[in-house]
Amino acid sequence: MSEVKALEFSRNELRYAAAALSGRIRPGSGAASGPLQLIEGEDIEPPGPGWRTVTTRLAGICGSDLATVDGKSSRYFEPWVSFPFVPGHEVVGHLDDGRRVVLEPVLGHEARGFTPPFEGAAPGDGDDYRHLVGGPLEPGIQTGYCASTGGGWSSRFVAHESQLHVVPDELSDEAAVMVEPTAVGVHAALKARVESGATVAVIGAGTMGLTALAALRQFTPVGTVIIGAKYPEQKTMARELGADLVVEPSELQRAVRRATGSFMVGDDLSGGADVVIDAVGSATSIDAAIGTARPRGRVVLVGMPGKVSLELTALWHRETELVGAYTYGTEGLHDGSTRRTFDMAIELVASARLERLVSAHYRLEDYEDALAHAANAGRRGAVKIVFDLR
Repeated sequence: MSEVKALEFSRNELRYAAAALSGRIRPGSGAASGPLQLIEGEDIEPPGPGWRTVTTRLAGICGSDLATVDGKSSRYFEPWVSFPFVPGHEVVGHLDDGRRVVLEPVLGHEARGFTPPFEGAAPGDGDDYRHLVGGPLEPGIQTGYCASTGGGWSSRFVAHESQLHVVPDELSDEAAVMVEPTAVGVHAALKARVESGATVAVIGAGTMGLTALAALRQFTPVGTVIIGAKYPEQKTMARELGADLVVEPSELQRAVRRATGSFMVGDDLSGGADVVIDAVGSATSIDAAIGTARPRGRVVLVGMPGKVSLELTALWHRETELVGAYTYGTEGLHDGSTRRTFDMAIELVASARLERLVSAHYRLEDYEDALAHAANAGRRGAVKIVFDLR
């Protein structure tokens, strides 16, 4: 057995509470006081046929990772994870034969020994999640939250063949590590069910907002896209990725009002955008999204909200659709065909040159600095922070 270096997250309520306190004071600082620790251990044995060992090259840090490290994760997820786990689900690595692969992290039917819901199904497909806590593996919604598999924040982990996509030679590692977050953006854009010429507003210009923007432009017949971006680098990237109008977050509703010819009625618009994609997921952003979408419009929630308190009278009165967009799978397209989200994400990363979103690389040993950078990426002129294990 070879030695593996990994960042391991254990179940420790006292350290988790300490991380929550620290994270409220300074985002990203929960790594220093919480249950995340750098360890050296042994390789995980592949659980059975069809499983492969993946050697990590780059692994990204996402918003859900930061929520976990800073003690902000919703307790909803407790039955769906197993401890100790190694975080990291935005991964490019290589197999023993040298092929580079990206990970589709959902631990789907095939990985857990169940029959897929239909032929050619992606790991995230299906209308019943019971398999996520069944089969030969410990519970885990995906790699990075399952004790049986390890995760990308380590030298090596195991993955089922159904989760692996070979990286085209023309894609750099930096491009490949963007495939998983881009797949989330693609899924959100398609969940929006955008009509031809529609006006779409995007709240937030971090990784999720920018990838959703790129996907709207490439895969939907959207008309006008208006995005609220807070920092200079985000504004520049949003323009380059196809936003028609980039404004300060506080100006987004006003910009939508002008673009749609709406009036202000109290704090909400009389009309509004056909679709609003909320890539932030706070109580404030969800409330703003509902008030910015037109009556009988749609709000797509791609930012992870956690526990929030909302006034939902407007949702009821305006008959707004509030739709969650969590991961990816098989997408239904306008022409009646279907495609795997990951295939579309690989295409989009290449065409939109989304490797540009990778802003900084860190060694695994420097995880406290890496997580602090990721938690404050926007104000530090960054988008995606990655661990580099090459």
